[in-house]
Amino acid sequence: MIETLISFVFAASILAISPGPDNIFVLTQSIVNGIKYGFATIFGLMTGCLIHTSLVAFGVSSLIKDNENLFFALKLLGAIYLIYLAYQVFNSDAKISFSTENVAQKTTSQLFKIGFLMNVLNPKVTIFFLAFFPQFLFSNEISTLVQFYVLGLIFMFVSFFVFGSIAIFGGKISTYLKQQNNIGLVLKWAQIVVFFGIAVLILI
Repeated sequence: MIETLISFVFAASILAISPGPDNIFVLTQSIVNGIKYGFATIFGLMTGCLIHTSLVAFGVSSLIKDNENLFFALKLLGAIYLIYLAYQVFNSDAKISFSTENVAQKTTSQLFKIGFLMNVLNPKVTIFFLAFFPQFLFSNEISTLVQFYVLGLIFMFVSFFVFGSIAIFGGKISTYLKQQNNIGLVLKWAQIVVFFGIAVLILI
């Protein structure tokens, strides 16, 4: 059980660190408006993750209970989706843009709402959770519903820690990343390895 959870924390950390619209938005807001504005965005994003965790927890838990074959099909589709995400990352530009031009000043409540809506209104997040969480179920004794919530809370804690670090050290991180010409390529391949690795583990 512990080994599974450690693997989950590691994978979640890589995913949180890898450059994407969420952490780049947090970084930009922190640089332009200040740390508290970055954290306002983070709280919105994490609240959105809680919604997605609930959808996955209740939906997949009942699915496992009622039809194991259908759940296997879901895992198979999840693996295919993760391979598709890896392919998308492979075809994407490795450059990371930290432009702060035209970034409007917003209140913390506005940024919370933006972060929340960015997460909740993105169906890819739910699909990703469906693909990512099931293969990290860690106990035969604990109910599947509880396990999904445990994984969801761990995912949010890890993401909050990573995003919070980005917000606090936004200026330094931005300066460092701008000085590293190959950092985008490194993080790009980190995402590919994680997506593909989880997909293979699901299929195995």
